[in-house]
Amino acid sequence: MRTILQAENLTKVYRVGSVDVPALRGVSLDVEEGEYLAIMGPSGCGKSTMLHLLGGLLTPTTGRILIDGEDLTAATDAKRTDIRRRKIGFVFQRFNLFPTLTAEGNLKLAEGIHGGSDGKKGGDPERRREVLRLLQLEDKMHHKPLELSGGEQQRVALARAVVNRPAIILADEPTGNLDTENSAIVLNMFQEMNYRFNQTIIMITHNPEAAAMCRRIIQMRDGQIVAPGPRVQI
Repeated sequence: MRTILQAENLTKVYRVGSVDVPALRGVSLDVEEGEYLAIMGPSGCGKSTMLHLLGGLLTPTTGRILIDGEDLTAATDAKRTDIRRRKIGFVFQRFNLFPTLTAEGNLKLAEGIHGGSDGKKGGDPERRREVLRLLQLEDKMHHKPLELSGGEQQRVALARAVVNRPAIILADEPTGNLDTENSAIVLNMFQEMNYRFNQTIIMITHNPEAAAMCRRIIQMRDGQIVAPGPRVQI
């Protein structure tokens, strides 16, 4: 297996007034292509900061991040944006859907930002339908966000993140605001994308049932990885 993501000795220090507050304290992590891993730990331990660093949304104070061999930390803002666009899909607790667009419209927008699914003008309607079907949203394709429940909106947000089949999916508490039924649909979709398309998934979660579906569990505390967890091949 090849390494698709490397983090080397990452630190992140926030300046709060005249005080330096360390959020990450020398985190190193290697992730292989096709891994499905969970990051767990108490609130404030640095999980979200690390995920945002890995996705290029934040810049580390020190350290280096390689995404599929490309140095994210040494890249210009434009290059970092390009790497995110080509390689990474984000799933957050906040849906961030465009309210004037339908579910399918939000997916088409993601395809357009990516440059069209596999270069196809207008994207790939069959792929959009497949993703929405896997998330049990086929009958909501033409609904706008305000016409959907919170669980359905989160599933549309997930569909938007995966429609272009990015190499890496970064998910920050994707089931945190969902009921049991919607959580199961989202987690089953992650497994489907991981098994069928070998997509690498890194998920922050407080839910042990969600973590149990992953192939590796990493524990964090006080800005450090305290238990990297064994890799499980399935």
